[in-house]
Amino acid sequence: MYDKETRFLVVDDMAPMRTIITRMLEELGYKNVTQASDGRDALKVLEAKVRAGAAIQVVLSDWNMPGMSGIQLLHEVRSNASFKALPFMLITAERERDQVISAIKAGVTNYIVKPFSPAQLELKLEEIWRKTHMQ
Repeated sequence: MYDKETRFLVVDDMAPMRTIITRMLEELGYKNVTQASDGRDALKVLEAKVRAGAAIQVVLSDWNMPGMSGIQLLHEVRSNASFKALPFMLITAERERDQVISAIKAGVTNYIVKPFSPAQLELKLEEIWRKTHMQ
């Protein structure tokens, strides 16, 4: 499982949702959580953290956001050599099969459907860790 010092980026246009997810991660023992308010902000954070020598190690992004959606952010991340292999979880209220398929095609590592509990988040993070560390 992820080390408790793992650097997470939580991306959501709704500040209360960012806070809830951050608190869930903290409840699970993670100490390094950064927040971004949309996809564009997230890209700036990702690049700044790399320059600072503290690259983000896992992204948790809402799907539906104005400006740059989570799926658009995922496309940007996957097209950038620096972030191509970055574990990326989409958070959505949608259960549509087409959305899941488009996320998989775009290279999502995992996704979670709202609402979710800290225990469900932990299970999804364990799945991501296995996918990215057990290859």
